[in-house]
Amino acid sequence: MYNLLEYLEQTAGRFPDKTAFEDVNGAVTYGQLMQRAKAAGTAIAAVTPPGKAVAVCMEKSVDAVTAFMAALYAGCFYCFVDPKQPAARNIAMLQPVEPAVVLYNDSGKKAAGFLEMNALDISQLVETEPDEAVLAVIRRRHIDLDPAYCSFTSGSTGTPKGVLVSHRSVIDFIDVFVPLFGISDADVLACQSPFDFDVSVKDIYSCLKTGASCFLIPKYYFVFLPNLLEMMTEKKVTTLIWAVSALCMLSERDALEFQTPPCINKILFSGEVMPPSHLLTWKRYYPQAKFVNLYGPTEITCNCTYHILPQDYSGGEIPMGLPFPNERVFLLRDDGTEVTDPGEAGEICVAGTAVALGYCGLPERTEEAFVNDPLTTLWNSRIYKTGDMARYGDDGLMYYSGRRDHQIKRHGRRVELAEIDRALHSIDGVARACTVYIKESQTLVAFLSGNEPERKVFAKTLAKLLPDYMMPDENIWQESLPLNAHGKIDRSALTKSYLEGKENG
Repeated sequence: MYNLLEYLEQTAGRFPDKTAFEDVNGAVTYGQLMQRAKAAGTAIAAVTPPGKAVAVCMEKSVDAVTAFMAALYAGCFYCFVDPKQPAARNIAMLQPVEPAVVLYNDSGKKAAGFLEMNALDISQLVETEPDEAVLAVIRRRHIDLDPAYCSFTSGSTGTPKGVLVSHRSVIDFIDVFVPLFGISDADVLACQSPFDFDVSVKDIYSCLKTGASCFLIPKYYFVFLPNLLEMMTEKKVTTLIWAVSALCMLSERDALEFQTPPCINKILFSGEVMPPSHLLTWKRYYPQAKFVNLYGPTEITCNCTYHILPQDYSGGEIPMGLPFPNERVFLLRDDGTEVTDPGEAGEICVAGTAVALGYCGLPERTEEAFVNDPLTTLWNSRIYKTGDMARYGDDGLMYYSGRRDHQIKRHGRRVELAEIDRALHSIDGVARACTVYIKESQTLVAFLSGNEPERKVFAKTLAKLLPDYMMPDENIWQESLPLNAHGKIDRSALTKSYLEGKENG
């Protein structure tokens, strides 16, 4: 295989009338998805050459999946833009990527208008007559290292960066992911993840490869959990590939006590460390299900390690596990030597075809993170340094230790504290700002100095700059912020003062 569209085309040949993807507004079969994507791809090819980015600005939907496939038919790569995110953030995010066009539907029409680029309505594009000759020429020019999608992560400079992933990386990952966990055409997946979060890549391409069906869960279902549980029961959902935070939301609200969807037999989780207490709750309701802990940043195409939990798991730290086939995952010290002994922490590094192409339009950032393997001196061997720390246990498995910088995981999302600081500094009245993450209580606290504005006005202004998962839980105004010996804001001192304040009431 050289092109991800081969998954769609092969499955459409086997199951043309089977439901591929469904949202609250309707469904599309595999045959319909292929034909609509070809039609829209023909229209895109008429206005932009292959190799360009195609922004997709719409809510998670059947239309969005169609737009993804259409971009690939046009020989382009797609990048999803959440229409509910602040317009300024979306514009800054897309600037290095230089999209040729933006595709929208009714849910993204207004937001697409703010992007100031050629905007095309997907509902009109799918009415185009497919030009098989044009699509064939595009396909012949394609190679498997061409980019397939660009997924945005929070950037340490305060601006999101786009991770560019090739067709080959996704193919190599999905071709082992699907058989390893037994996903087949008999399965029904419930896609929890937003499309700007790469967990969704596993849902989309597992279905396209196997012929499974996928229900695209709207975000508001996680506010009205009875609707979510009723849907999973009605659709006979078998497989959850979810962020840890989503699973915890159900377990901490005792939602499964209200209704337990009976067909679930595979639960795969990632994004942050799963609390054992929540895992045990899920295992109590699904004692025979397969539970899998997955680890991996966006830069290595979804996941690079996995651990299938034993049926008799009864608590304790959950391993990151073992590398996926054809991926090398190892630990490095700061001096570039490898960690092999149990108990010693090192930075997690990954090698293999799953490693992304880099950060789109950001060569300097790419060179910092995607480097030559210091353990390999006779040839160039590109690796990705994750910035995550881990150690080996006595069992030979890898265990997550945390971040080596100020990046955190929040609600399953990677968040750079610098991006929050940048947003805070842009608000009138804020002189200095520093955001810290209190690990003990999982609280995000913003410390600020300057002229404190009215609280409601401040909150409303910040909400226009940041998505909800980046909003601080507390905003603490001080006369000044402490500085360290280098003249930088002292995060450690702020954290210490916050914890002491809590202890003293």
